[in-house]
Amino acid sequence: MGLPETTTTSSPSFLKPLITIDASVSLFLHTLFKPILPIFLLLLLEYSADFRFSFPVSLSLFLASPSFSSLSIPFILGHFLDLALIGLIKLTFRRTRPHYNPNMSPAVHADNFSFPSGHASRVMFLATLFHLIYQNHGGLISDFILRWVKFEPGLFLFGVWVWAILTAISRVLLGRHFLSDVLAGAFVGVLEGIVAFRFLRF
Repeated sequence: MGLPETTTTSSPSFLKPLITIDASVSLFLHTLFKPILPIFLLLLLEYSADFRFSFPVSLSLFLASPSFSSLSIPFILGHFLDLALIGLIKLTFRRTRPHYNPNMSPAVHADNFSFPSGHASRVMFLATLFHLIYQNHGGLISDFILRWVKFEPGLFLFGVWVWAILTAISRVLLGRHFLSDVLAGAFVGVLEGIVAFRFLRF
């Protein structure tokens, strides 16, 4: 297993050792789990967090229940916030994806770049926002979950967090991203969830 190359263009010299370690750890995790985890599971997590899937789901929540429509607005607006912010950061840092990244078809130009992970930011945004809404509007959320999902609300919230964390981790295991991409994306996503909850509710 050769030492992976550093991948951030024009990175400051003091960051290069960290970038090299990041790339080495990411390659180690990818190589370790690739023979163990079924690829279809990792791809399923990838597709479930794709904007082209998660945004229509958020929009359908807005249309499905009049009582829930006001709470679904931050989900809808937060998707656009995430798309714009992650795209801007990616175009600023322009870090190339891992050289062992499987074939993928970028939806937009920014998807060619790796830092930060848009999937990690999106799932953590959704989980954080859902958690905050559940904490502050528990009765309404519980009624909605029991009506449409037929699941115990607290267990459903736990499932959302498990899905978000597994999806974020899968970005490294699938070879799409470096570990630092995922950590940065997750951090941005949590912040987006807080901002959406505080400022994007109408």
